[in-house]
Amino acid sequence: MVETKSIPAVLPTHFERKLPVGSCDTHNHIFGPFDRFPLDYPPDYAIPLAPIDQYIQMLDIAGIDRGVLVQPSQQDCTMHILHEALLVGGGRLRGVGAARAGISENRLENMHASGVVGLRFVEAPTPTGQPRPGAIGFDEIAGLSTRMQSLDLSINVWAKLPTLIQSLDKILAPRLPVVFEHMGMLDVTAGLEDQGFRTMVELVKEGRIWIKLSVCRCSTAAPDYADLRPYAEALIEANPDRMLWGSDWPFIRMGGNEPNVSRLVELARDWIADANIEQKIFVDNPANLYQFDRGVA
Repeated sequence: MVETKSIPAVLPTHFERKLPVGSCDTHNHIFGPFDRFPLDYPPDYAIPLAPIDQYIQMLDIAGIDRGVLVQPSQQDCTMHILHEALLVGGGRLRGVGAARAGISENRLENMHASGVVGLRFVEAPTPTGQPRPGAIGFDEIAGLSTRMQSLDLSINVWAKLPTLIQSLDKILAPRLPVVFEHMGMLDVTAGLEDQGFRTMVELVKEGRIWIKLSVCRCSTAAPDYADLRPYAEALIEANPDRMLWGSDWPFIRMGGNEPNVSRLVELARDWIADANIEQKIFVDNPANLYQFDRGVA
């Protein structure tokens, strides 16, 4: 077994401004302890040690009531840690899991009963441009779509925006809720009139996709990420009913530049600047999409 290199996960600081009741961070990962939950594909970079109890502590410190745990590609389809976290978190947590088309109907139903309300598909390359080990690609969607429809599971996709746009037929074909993670991995240097970005905005406007307003994978301009603000504002204006917020804690491969979750919350609230829309993005939209308003767990 390859040993996993790890670094401590960074916890947020307290902020006085309170989020609406039922607020949700829709994009988090948990890792470790690695003797209990080894990675299927340990990377050559250090992974934050972010076990379940520390994750719950992070939510509590930041004043976030709910969380969505997303299966990282390093864990392939091994979801022991995700299932344990959903059990510990109870109705407070939901999961976006991983599966390939060969999964049995019974196993998929059991995953859903535990609180897994979506599946993740990844075609984002590694930092060196290679295919990501453990990633489940878009070609698997078709073989899962009928069973996903019966459980109303969402399709959550992570790839660079050009890849997403080129793959729309595969992603949208099942007529299931589709979530673009990390703001569709847009290119902040391309400009607001970039055709890929305009296509994404139109899909949002039509209600065909959801967007996670998580900033750390699209911009290195911490702590204010000012280069992303006009993109976020354009997406929110297009359709606030299709916006979600996610921190991306515990911030994999950030090289010591990990942001403060509480600061990311404040940043998003400044960009939203409307209490009714804030309620939608932090509370109502994730409650609907990730089935917090239904008794799946």
